[in-house]
Amino acid sequence: MAGYADEAGVDLILVGDSVGTTQLGFETTISVTLEMMLHHTAAVARAKPQALVVADIPFAVAHGEFKDLLEACRRLMQIAGAEAVKIEGGASMAPKIERLTNAGIPVLAHIGLLPQQFHQLGGYRKFGRSEAEKLILVADALALEKAGCFAVLCEMVDGPVASTIAQELALPLIGIGSGSHCDGQILVTNDLLGMTAGHVPSFVKQYADLGNQIRGAFEAYAEDVRKGNFPS
Repeated sequence: MAGYADEAGVDLILVGDSVGTTQLGFETTISVTLEMMLHHTAAVARAKPQALVVADIPFAVAHGEFKDLLEACRRLMQIAGAEAVKIEGGASMAPKIERLTNAGIPVLAHIGLLPQQFHQLGGYRKFGRSEAEKLILVADALALEKAGCFAVLCEMVDGPVASTIAQELALPLIGIGSGSHCDGQILVTNDLLGMTAGHVPSFVKQYADLGNQIRGAFEAYAEDVRKGNFPS
């Protein structure tokens, strides 16, 4: 999959902890471990893409001791082959992120909807619809820029608020479900390719219908085997 994406000329491949829900059968990203992220990041890196390979720091790791976070980043970069990491969290994460960037670890920040806080949030929703949330999001983005992040990912942020953040930042703002005024966009591969089982977010544009094509291929194969048409 990484090879196909890279051949198509994408700029960045995020190995997200969404692998838990898209590939591993989990209901949320909470169950994804560092070992899982190392495994999947290494698979992407072995495709040797020209695109920047970014790996997610999984649930709770960034909120523990800094030495453990640094070690997780080291393993993702030295062992798995990531070229940067993504960390969920706003201004409260800025001090740790600054220490990481000072250590030579490129960090993609992540604000707005934070899927790793699913249980605390009680579900997924749009952020920035109140003036208070808007002020917090802008402050988060500016603090993360000051900490040395190379870009900020904003997920499920109200479009006008995302536009304001993009104007405030000197670095790129990458959106997912945050409107068209961001500097770049990111989509979950399964959503983009039409391979999502169940609910597809309303902001997603499906560029293929691979789910039905894959199902049809399996059905045709099974029918041929049962009828003795394969192998022929």
